[in-house]
Amino acid sequence: MKKIRYNWLPDFVYGGIDGAVTTFAIVAGVVGANLSTPVILIMGFANLFADGFSMATGKYLSDKAELDRINQIRESEEQSIIEKPKEEKSEIREILRSFGFKGNDLARAAKVITSKPKIWVKLMLTHEFNVIEENINPVRGAWATFLAFNTVGLIPLLAYVVQAIMGWTDTRAVFWVTSIATLAALFLVGTVKSRFSNRHWFIAGTETAVLGGFAASTAFFIGEMLSKLLNVG
Repeated sequence: MKKIRYNWLPDFVYGGIDGAVTTFAIVAGVVGANLSTPVILIMGFANLFADGFSMATGKYLSDKAELDRINQIRESEEQSIIEKPKEEKSEIREILRSFGFKGNDLARAAKVITSKPKIWVKLMLTHEFNVIEENINPVRGAWATFLAFNTVGLIPLLAYVVQAIMGWTDTRAVFWVTSIATLAALFLVGTVKSRFSNRHWFIAGTETAVLGGFAASTAFFIGEMLSKLLNVG
């Protein structure tokens, strides 16, 4: 049976969106509080690596738990085939009947499938337990998530890195450059996300950018409000 290649793109898309949104929100919150560029960089990079690692760890553990669950179901089905072959064959016939097989065609298809235990079990997993395991790989999923989070999440910090190196003083311009670059990145990632749905690429990209902008705006105004209440900045 041909092994299906792991599709890392969904993990990259969602990791990238989360990285851009959370880092941009932190930058906006610190700017709203009127704090300095070093504070932005410290908090931004701390979030970038800590949150990226946390998200990758969560992806790894959740995928590993799902694989453990699937393996448990598979072992149970393999045992059932040995101990209760009549009942399991009856279940296969019911599955095939739901696809329109009947009469001699049904008997022939059931005989072919039940003569190959791996295919038999796989069919049971898919149609009795709704298990789809082709795109589950804990290590690759974790790496794709981590790299996406840090790659796309770095974008909201780039202008502030350049500002620190070049000594720019126009902080408002730096924030506008950061906002435009981040929203553009979110739009592009959103267009890629449209590949996994029937939505138009422009609508998916715009929605992603708008939601990211809303999160950042909320963080900005909260930072500004707290700055005034606590008299900092």
